[in-house]
Amino acid sequence: MLAGEFDYIVIGAGSSGACVAARLGEDTSKTVCVLEAGGHDSHPFIHVPSFVAAAIGRKATNWGFETVPQPGMAGRKIGVPRGKVIGGSGSINGMVYFRGHPTDYDDWADAGCKGWSYAEVLPYFTRTEHNEDYPESVFHGTNGPINAKMVEGPNPLNYDFMNALGELQFPACPDFNGPNPEGYGRRQGLIRDGQRETTAKCMLRPAMARGNIHVQVDARVARIVVEDKRATGVALTDGRVLRARHEVILSAGAVQSPHILMLSGIGPAAHLKAHGIEVVHDLPGVGQNYHDHVASPIHMETGDMTSYGISWRAMPRNIFQFFNYLLTRKGPLAGNVFESVAFLKTLPDLPRADVQFVLQPAKRLTVKGVPFPVGHGFAISPVALYPKSRGEVTLASADPAEAPLIDPHLLEHPDDIQPLIRALKISRGVFAMPPFAKYRATEVAPGPDCYLDDQFDAYIRETGYTVHHPVGTCKMGAADDPGAVVDPQLRLRGIAGLRVADASVMPSVIGGNTNAPCVMIGEKCADFVLGKAQLTPAQLPEESVARYKPNTAVVA
Repeated sequence: MLAGEFDYIVIGAGSSGACVAARLGEDTSKTVCVLEAGGHDSHPFIHVPSFVAAAIGRKATNWGFETVPQPGMAGRKIGVPRGKVIGGSGSINGMVYFRGHPTDYDDWADAGCKGWSYAEVLPYFTRTEHNEDYPESVFHGTNGPINAKMVEGPNPLNYDFMNALGELQFPACPDFNGPNPEGYGRRQGLIRDGQRETTAKCMLRPAMARGNIHVQVDARVARIVVEDKRATGVALTDGRVLRARHEVILSAGAVQSPHILMLSGIGPAAHLKAHGIEVVHDLPGVGQNYHDHVASPIHMETGDMTSYGISWRAMPRNIFQFFNYLLTRKGPLAGNVFESVAFLKTLPDLPRADVQFVLQPAKRLTVKGVPFPVGHGFAISPVALYPKSRGEVTLASADPAEAPLIDPHLLEHPDDIQPLIRALKISRGVFAMPPFAKYRATEVAPGPDCYLDDQFDAYIRETGYTVHHPVGTCKMGAADDPGAVVDPQLRLRGIAGLRVADASVMPSVIGGNTNAPCVMIGEKCADFVLGKAQLTPAQLPEESVARYKPNTAVVA
C-alpha cells in the first residue's frame, strides 16, 4: 500500500487534478502522489463516446449525489452526478469542448481575479489542445496532448436543426471557441480515434512512465493535515497519513473540495462547531456560491428512424453500426450524440447569448433503467447559461463517508426562469420549420396544451434538471472579497501549502460546458506551484477583440 512522503499530493484525478499532477511530474527530481477515491477508468462505457448515458449511469463510477428538495423545482431532489473514477467527471461527461464566452473570463478579472482575463487564460487553453479543425487559428493549439475535433458523421437531424435556425435568421457560428460563440453550428468533442479523451488518459498516464508520479485508487480522504496553519499532508479513511514536503493541491470538484475542507476544520466556524469539528481556520466562503446550469427540454416523437434509437425496425442498422465500430472505431458509436448546438440571445439587446440550445437526435424520454433511447424522436434542451441563484454545500455530519448536503436554490432567483421560458418557445418554433416537416413528429412534452408563460413555468419546475456543471464553492477572489476562499494564485486564504484547482474556484459559471475551463485551471495551477512565470497573454487580432467586445472601440 502507498505510504510515505512526497513533494506534492494531489487530491482527485479528475480533469484538473490529472492535469496538475502530470505537469508537476515533469520535474523528475520531484515526487507526486495522486489520490483518487474511485477506481481505474477501464470500463468500456467510459471509452465508447456514444455510451455516455451508460457511463454516467454506472454506480461504480458515479458518486450519485443529489440535492436536497428544491422549492424552485417543485420540491424535487435533483441528481448531481460526479465522477468517481480515474479521470473524474471527465470520464463520464459528454466530452463537449467549449470554453465559454471570452467575456466570462474578463468578468472574473474585473471581479478581482487578477491574471484571469480572456487574453491571459487563452494560452493555457491552447497549451493542452490538439485541435484537428482549426490548425491556423490564434484561438487554438495543435501541439497539446488532448484531441479536439468535430464529431464525425453527424446524424442528418443536425442539418435540419441548423437549416431551421438559419431560416429563422439566426447566425451561423464557425467556431464556438473563437472570438464570438454566438449562433448555430456543429460542435467539437474530446475524442480521438473513436474513443473518449481525458486528462487522465492523455496527460497523467503518459507522465506516470517517468516513475515519479504515484497514483492511488480507492483512496478516500478523511482530512487534510494542517499544522501551524500549513498543510503538511493528507489523512485517509483507512488510517494512513501521507506527508507533503511542499504543497497539497485539492482537486476534488465543486462538491467534494469544500466537503474535504470542512472535514479538515476549514470553513464557516459555527457550522464546523455544530458538527463537532475542531476549527482549524474560519473561512466563511467555503461551500458557498454553489450554482449550476438548468435545462428544460422539448420532446418530439416520430415513426421515422432517422434518429438514434432502439427499435425492431432499426435493429439491423444498429447491429451493423456496433460491429462497424468494433472494427473501425467509426460511425455513430464514435460520436458523443450531441453533435450540433446553438448559443442564442433570447432577447435582442442582451450582451451575449444567454441560452445554449442542444439538439439531441434521439428520443429523450426513454425506459427507466435503460441507458439508451428506446423508440425514435428528437429533442432540444435549452440550457440557461447565467443563473443568478446561489446555493451552498454543507456538512451532513463529520463522517467522511456521509455525502454532504447540496442546496443550489435552483430557480429561486426571479430572473432565472424567464430565459428558459423564452427558449422553449424558440425551440418549438425551430421544430415547426420546414426542415422538420418530413418527420411528422408529435410534441409529447411539454405538449401542445402548454402555451402560456405560467404553464411553461410549471413545466420547467416540474421536469427541469441541471446539466452537471456545478461551480463556485471555493470561490477565487481578491483579498478584500469576504466570500473568497482562494486568491488568484489558487492559494487557500489563511493556510500555507494548500491550493484548490477545479471548478469550485470559478467565481461565476462560464457560458458553456465546464470541463475545458477545468483543464485550463489545472494548467495555471501547475505553473503557480512550480513558480513559473505565467504564459504571455494572447495577442488577439483587433477585429477579434472588437467582435467579442462589441462596445469596445478598437484603436487602429
